[in-house]
Amino acid sequence: MIASLRGRVASAGAGRVVLDVAGVGYDLFATSSAVRLAAAAGDAEIVLVTYLNVREDALQLFGFAQAAERELFELLLGVSGVGPKASLAIVSGYEPDQIRRAVATADHALFTSISGIGKKTAERVVLDLKDKVGSVPVAVAEGAPAHAVNGHTAARDALVGLGMTVSEAESALREVDPELPLEERVRRALVGGVA
Repeated sequence: MIASLRGRVASAGAGRVVLDVAGVGYDLFATSSAVRLAAAAGDAEIVLVTYLNVREDALQLFGFAQAAERELFELLLGVSGVGPKASLAIVSGYEPDQIRRAVATADHALFTSISGIGKKTAERVVLDLKDKVGSVPVAVAEGAPAHAVNGHTAARDALVGLGMTVSEAESALREVDPELPLEERVRRALVGGVA
């Protein structure tokens, strides 16, 4: 298996990165964070964590900005009916800690906010990964009280009710202290995380 590649970026965009590694161009299907990393690299070398998907008719190489993304991608591949394309969409849609939290709290709305992921797929992901997500470190749950995790979903739902998309609400809440009361989290998320 090809675990990672170090090389210069030949091109990056639209979910793909081409890395020039010692004169060989590797075409990778990439997460949005890997594409951003590649685009920002300019002429410098970068390292992408990779996963080689072997199919009967093709070898597909997937690129990730961090190992946590690849770990979740591999877990998602084990879910019935979820292939590489859907797994990549999920891992590209949100940060690994957001996906883990969504699985742990049975937050189907986070998954259905991703293009191409319907209600049944979201339910399968939560059901199949509920026990497995414990094997991946859950940064949000470590040291965070239960109300912080459950309050996150309530705060996100409040922001969605005020007109944000799930994705916009998740991004806004990333900058807000999870220990704050619900109303204060929502207020700070609306004003950009400032006090």
